[in-house]
Amino acid sequence: QVQLAESGGGSVQAGGSLRLSCAVSGRTFSTYDMGWFRQAPGKEREFVATISRNGGSTDYADSVKGRFTISRDNAKKTVYLQMKSLKPEDTAVYYCTADAPPINYSGRYSAAAYDYWGQGTQVTVSS
Repeated sequence: QVQLAESGGGSVQAGGSLRLSCAVSGRTFSTYDMGWFRQAPGKEREFVATISRNGGSTDYADSVKGRFTISRDNAKKTVYLQMKSLKPEDTAVYYCTADAPPINYSGRYSAAAYDYWGQGTQVTVSS
């Protein structure tokens, strides 16, 4: 059983920074591509960022490119999302997710491509 647990959310003023963490249980973390999605009230869940199993490849939504950085530590079985220059429109519940093999690379922007999800952590950015 794979479990994902996010932490690090909170409230911050516009222009501020937060770092989200996602700890993953199980022995096969290094075989998963990992991702972050977010969902604002009344909106659909949307892709934020993804990172390949060895950390060598990352991809971002245009809305966060240059401000957010996804990284992972396979020894700690943890994935991170460093968020800088936060904007009020970044306010959402942020979800950590894992894509187990076989990796759905072509579908990586879609929530349907991912197999495991955390419970989410709230990020609120005030103006």
